[in-house]
Amino acid sequence: MKLQIAIDRVKLEDAIRLAQKLDGIADIIELGTSIIKDYGFCTIKRAEIGLKKSLLLMDSKTNDEGTYEFSQGFKAGADILTVMGSADKATLDLAYEVAEQKKKKMLIDLMGLEPRIIRKIAVYPNAIYNLHKSYDNKKSMPITNEIANFKSEYPNIKNIAVAGGINLKQVKQIAKQKKASIVIVGSKIVKTCNPVNSAIQFKEAIMQ
Repeated sequence: MKLQIAIDRVKLEDAIRLAQKLDGIADIIELGTSIIKDYGFCTIKRAEIGLKKSLLLMDSKTNDEGTYEFSQGFKAGADILTVMGSADKATLDLAYEVAEQKKKKMLIDLMGLEPRIIRKIAVYPNAIYNLHKSYDNKKSMPITNEIANFKSEYPNIKNIAVAGGINLKQVKQIAKQKKASIVIVGSKIVKTCNPVNSAIQFKEAIMQ
């Protein structure tokens, strides 16, 4: 299982500084949606983040214009871009086509989707499907049960990510379960006094 660390709601220069410190600890470093919206692909491209070991995900949450947004995002340096599962099927098709052509990855955000919708879009063999509890949803989530149910319902989906307020205890449970491919952690790492030490703790929990 891989560790993705999400950096969000900070200035771009602070995000880059932290991303470089976490390079190599995280398997994937995410620039969150607020950073993409605040600064845009062009500014991020010029910033030259320069990760040497970690992959870079830009959480674009594409909902339309799949070809254009994915082309621009990959030009800006992303290894992985995100598309909303609620988008038109044609948008997902086009975004996936761009990702495949460029040998990059598409992550599909399943936030708020009903099973009948997920079944229609469970057709992209190399895509990452993200079980994502929204930031505004404060209800507790029995995450291992949700992962198990999802895996049982969609056995053909091989790349499963999980996100939404994930803490160290949950990461240990998810790692032990061995069903998810990526665990996405944000504030439980980046909002701590020492994000590098916190990231190491999460990485060690995954490796145990």
